[in-house]
Amino acid sequence: MKNENPLKDKSYALAIEIVKLSKKLASENKEYVLINQLLKSGTSIGANIREAEFAQSKADFTSKMSIALKEAAETEYWLMLLRDTSFIDDVTAQKMLEHNTEILKMLISTVKKSKE
Repeated sequence: MKNENPLKDKSYALAIEIVKLSKKLASENKEYVLINQLLKSGTSIGANIREAEFAQSKADFTSKMSIALKEAAETEYWLMLLRDTSFIDDVTAQKMLEHNTEILKMLISTVKKSKE
């Protein structure tokens, strides 16, 4: 991947991490409902960022980025819940939470700027 858009690249990389984690947890017969929730929210971040690239208006762009922001906040919740219920270890959770926090910060900044 080229580093043309760090937000797009980071959200895609996080989605890959989440898909791999989900596959691993599913193969270990872990909690499927929580895994599916994480998979949905974690992959939706990048999907909404991609949609925003082709927004029809500034309002549409802001809306898509705001949805991505909400999905990133939800992803943080599922990661913390999986960690705190011992479905994922602290090291894995910390790495993914840090990655997600970077994306959250970038999305907050992007949404604020798009509303100016």
